[in-house]
Amino acid sequence: MRRHLTLLAGALVGTLAWAGGGVHGDTQTVTGRQIVLRPDAPAIAPVQGGARSLYVLHCAGCHGMDASGSALGRVPDMRRVGDFLQLPGGREFIVKVPGVMGSGLDDAQVAAVTNWVLATLAAPSLPPGHRPYEAAEIQQARASPLLDVAGERYRLVGEARQRGLSLSTAP
Repeated sequence: MRRHLTLLAGALVGTLAWAGGGVHGDTQTVTGRQIVLRPDAPAIAPVQGGARSLYVLHCAGCHGMDASGSALGRVPDMRRVGDFLQLPGGREFIVKVPGVMGSGLDDAQVAAVTNWVLATLAAPSLPPGHRPYEAAEIQQARASPLLDVAGERYRLVGEARQRGLSLSTAP
């Protein structure tokens, strides 16, 4: 008897699903109306929690929750990223690296996440008198992207050594 009820229930659900139309399209289904998915559709719920949440979603997958990076994956440790702020061109370098510019974040979000990383995960490296990033500065950085990331990093590491700072030579 139980098997017959299970088969009957399965047939009923299958019939209702078939009568509801296809999987895609603006159709009526057993569970209600189904809308065609679009890659440009706005998010239903905006990201909550601010800069930390954006860091988790856009940065932590490679850099780690503690910003330690990965030597094996050649992902830079960001816990001393504030040291770059003491070097000519270092402030611009931080926000022009491909991981930042290609993160999918807008200018205000890049500024917020960068400021959050500097104030929390990289706080011991933050120089006195640091000026937080602003969206306009990120917009300006996007207008002149880095053409040779490794070369610029090498130059900054050399400058850091001359100043007695310890930046790692490679991610």
